[in-house]
Amino acid sequence: MSSTVSHHASEAVAVAAERRWAIIVVAIIGLLVLMMVITGLHWASMPPSRVETVDVKTVHIKGEFVESNLGTAMDADGKVTVRLVAQQYSFSPQCIVVPEGMPVTFRATATDAIHGFVVGRTNANTMLVPGFVSTFTTTFPKAGEQLMPCHEYCGTGHEAMWAHVQVLRRDEFLARASSAERMSCVPR
Repeated sequence: MSSTVSHHASEAVAVAAERRWAIIVVAIIGLLVLMMVITGLHWASMPPSRVETVDVKTVHIKGEFVESNLGTAMDADGKVTVRLVAQQYSFSPQCIVVPEGMPVTFRATATDAIHGFVVGRTNANTMLVPGFVSTFTTTFPKAGEQLMPCHEYCGTGHEAMWAHVQVLRRDEFLARASSAERMSCVPR
């Protein structure tokens, strides 16, 4: 009889422990769902502060992304900026010149569909959404030429959408940048 009582007592302890753990797990799941709901409501009511937009209808004729402003430029403060536009099925400019070992800021947008690009064997990777400006900064550690394909399916000509990135030695890039023109490896 005492073993039956001991067995029932052990079973009661096990059931109580399982019940406690079930309550803890349900509480954790409830807390995670609550956090997702609060975060979603917060982001819906207050989008990120650094969202830049452009008018896709006039992107080529006025503002930052006019054709004469596309390509690589060295600003007065020595910063290197690349501006480009993606459209079905090309990048403009088709070939970009960047320096080796210097930070390069990319500013890009799309005019018609979601595009994206990745530059060869680097961490330069972004998505381009029509009407929004994508900005990121990266450094190219090694001189050479790299491919820059579109990595977001954008239609039937997607597989032919790519550009080149020419990474020049720093001294060669600075010599070319001294002309104060937009740089591209495609003759104008």
